[in-house]
Amino acid sequence: QVQLVESGGGLVQAGGSLRLSCAASGNVFSFGHMGWYRQVPGKQRELVAGISSDGTTTYEDYVKGRFTISRDSTKNTVYLQMNSLKPEDTAIYYCYAVRLAWSWGQGTQVTVSS
Repeated sequence: QVQLVESGGGLVQAGGSLRLSCAASGNVFSFGHMGWYRQVPGKQRELVAGISSDGTTTYEDYVKGRFTISRDSTKNTVYLQMNSLKPEDTAIYYCYAVRLAWSWGQGTQVTVSS
């Protein structure tokens, strides 16, 4: 059973920055893919960014150029650096990891005020 624990969410003004962390119970290189989704109540969960085992990163257009995903294998942690935050980035952010099956964290709230 893979355990993912997110942290780093909070309240920030528009234009500000936050860094989310996702600590995994296994070596991050053992996962085929890790990344972040977000969800606003009443809406579908949407992909934000992902990183594959070979280090390839992908971003959705609405965060490209503002968000950066990275990982630290020494800490078994994946990060999401979020800059130039906008009110529409407000959501619960979920970390995911794929290794034969999908695993999810509990989510961390990000609120961006205008």
